[in-house]
Amino acid sequence: MTGENRAGVIDIGSRSIKLLIGQVVKDDIEVIESLKNVVPIAHDAFLKNRISQETINQTVSILEKYKQVLRDYKIDQLKVVATTAMREAQNRDLLTDTLYRKTGLSVEVLTGGDIVYYIDAYLSYKLKDTYPIHEKNILIAELGSGSLDISVMEQGFTQMHITLPLGTLRLKQLMSKLNRGLRETTDAVTEYIHNEFVQLGRMLPPIKIDDVILIDENYAPYLSSILSAKVRTSKFFSLRHHDAQSLRTTLTDRKAEEITKSYRVPAEISDTFAAYAILLNMFFSLIHNEEIYLLETSLAEAILAHTLLELELSKKYNKTNQLLSVARAIGRKYDTDLEHAAHVAGLSEKIFNGLREQMGLKKDTLLHLLLAAHLHDIGMFIHNRAHHKHSEYIISSLNFSRLSDDELKLIACIARYHRKAAPSENHLLYGSLSSAEQLLVQKLSAILRVANALDRSHRQKIKDIEVKTGPAVTISFTADSDAILETQDFQEKKGALEEILGATINLTTRR
Repeated sequence: MTGENRAGVIDIGSRSIKLLIGQVVKDDIEVIESLKNVVPIAHDAFLKNRISQETINQTVSILEKYKQVLRDYKIDQLKVVATTAMREAQNRDLLTDTLYRKTGLSVEVLTGGDIVYYIDAYLSYKLKDTYPIHEKNILIAELGSGSLDISVMEQGFTQMHITLPLGTLRLKQLMSKLNRGLRETTDAVTEYIHNEFVQLGRMLPPIKIDDVILIDENYAPYLSSILSAKVRTSKFFSLRHHDAQSLRTTLTDRKAEEITKSYRVPAEISDTFAAYAILLNMFFSLIHNEEIYLLETSLAEAILAHTLLELELSKKYNKTNQLLSVARAIGRKYDTDLEHAAHVAGLSEKIFNGLREQMGLKKDTLLHLLLAAHLHDIGMFIHNRAHHKHSEYIISSLNFSRLSDDELKLIACIARYHRKAAPSENHLLYGSLSSAEQLLVQKLSAILRVANALDRSHRQKIKDIEVKTGPAVTISFTADSDAILETQDFQEKKGALEEILGATINLTTRR
């Protein structure tokens, strides 16, 4: 087997660092090496907010050992990722820089949305013959040590994503802090988890969730030993509500040592197995079904499959469409005019494509413009007065899957300047951007201003536009009724775009 048919994944998790090496066997993957070393990354990140030098040195040492294993297997394809603990550490950037300088390995710190992307692609592939994942409305949850990452998918399109502080290591730390008897601790943990799920329930989009799929590699393998009547033949199986209730009843008031001895559960998870049972039962509060689905797999395995088999969601479910789906769901939540927002986004895209080369814009910046267009009026939820400012701070505070904080700042600023004053260094968020980012905001917000003007009446009168460049730029359009408001507002808002282009923009109608 050559190195071309093999790949490796290093997952720097909250309490361990894993190495998986796999190869392709008959259009599937086979794991040929699996290594795991315990490292107290989460202990540093969650309790001290910084990862200590000792832990960094330990991480470097483990990565060097993994590199030798990778060389032995002649692995050329390698992906190194990190999750919640490193993402939340205040010295994250310093840590990733140190790891690169000392090991030559570039670490990608995944957002919650990144994690669900890999999981969803893997589920689509793994379950393609057994479960129609893109034909249902599904809540997908991935249970890690640091967090519980949740996404709601409406027939394959993301509606929302949220990260809850319900990772098993966080629950372990909570139980340790409580320092009470077994019954009191269990009651307190139940209240803690229940409160998080109540908040989750309030944030869910207004759609009927058909199923819950929980990704869990730590606890699910031991359910059969505790629920002796639960027989399953694959790593993807259903768990009925009465089984979850039975699990909770069985484990309540039982010490960790007893759980380990009675059911051969590893000591490292036996003290949180009862909390896991509480978590399982809470999922049933979100749906009307009497069963949820569990899949025994890991993020590392999902990424490994993605690397080896080049798993990609179809064009319909690509990153842009997924993020636009989230933007529409957020707009719906904040009661924006969705038809206006979508129309402005469509007009923005046509103007962007017509002027991209002339404005020196890169193709991938279109996504930022489209998201800003879908969200530019979101501030109306607070007040129509100065709503562009409200839009800015709402967008900048969103938990937007698969976008960095810097990208959110960009989008927030683009949305802010769709009306009223032009970008200014005196504006806090805009002033925090780099010079290159500020220039990009000026260009994209200028496009958004004129696109928004072309639907001034919010009635989508202008149905189509064409952009022609030359010494002067001409934007021609068709309309099914008079567009007096639109043409007047366009004349008032085109100045910023003309200044950037260094050309006059003419607006004309065509039959």
